[in-house]
Amino acid sequence: MSIGGTSGYTDLAALPPLVADAVRLAADLGFDKSCRPEQGRLLHALAAGAPQSIGETGTGCGVGLAWLAGGRRDGVHIVSVERDGRLVDHVRRLFADVPDVEIVHGDWTSAYAHGPFDLLVLDGGGNAKGGGAADPVRLLHPGGVLVVDDFTPATKWPPTHSGRPDEARLHWLRHPELAAIEVRLAPDLASVVATRRW
Repeated sequence: MSIGGTSGYTDLAALPPLVADAVRLAADLGFDKSCRPEQGRLLHALAAGAPQSIGETGTGCGVGLAWLAGGRRDGVHIVSVERDGRLVDHVRRLFADVPDVEIVHGDWTSAYAHGPFDLLVLDGGGNAKGGGAADPVRLLHPGGVLVVDDFTPATKWPPTHSGRPDEARLHWLRHPELAAIEVRLAPDLASVVATRRW
């Protein structure tokens, strides 16, 4: 969930149609916390490697979900969890004709009932930025990939946030069950991408 993310989409004609529809929905609802285009392209690429299942926390208006759905293989099931019931209703309508996509109304912990996943995107909870950290052993298959979005790129070690060590980022980079790296997507944007160890 990126503040100003929806505003980052300027040329909707150049986007996959479902992504463009989700961006329009977000704009219509005044929701400006969609994943940015740089994040979306990363999710699109990673979704192609998931053999069976993808999970996401924080559906928002479905922009990230649309990138995931567009990149996945046929038959790969996606579960996206959103706590805002109003958004859930809108996104369910938007994805009504998209096969193998399930939008769950609940907080991020609802993902546990649907995992483990081959790819999990922690965008709306469970990301260790407040409100708890998801357990990758419970939520990922061995070899599964985890993505945590919306970090400012690190320029030193240890990475900092507001002048202090960035405990959320360090949680994932040092997690004993993960092999993790920070990936810079833009001068002001990075994601942590990690694989669950076997």
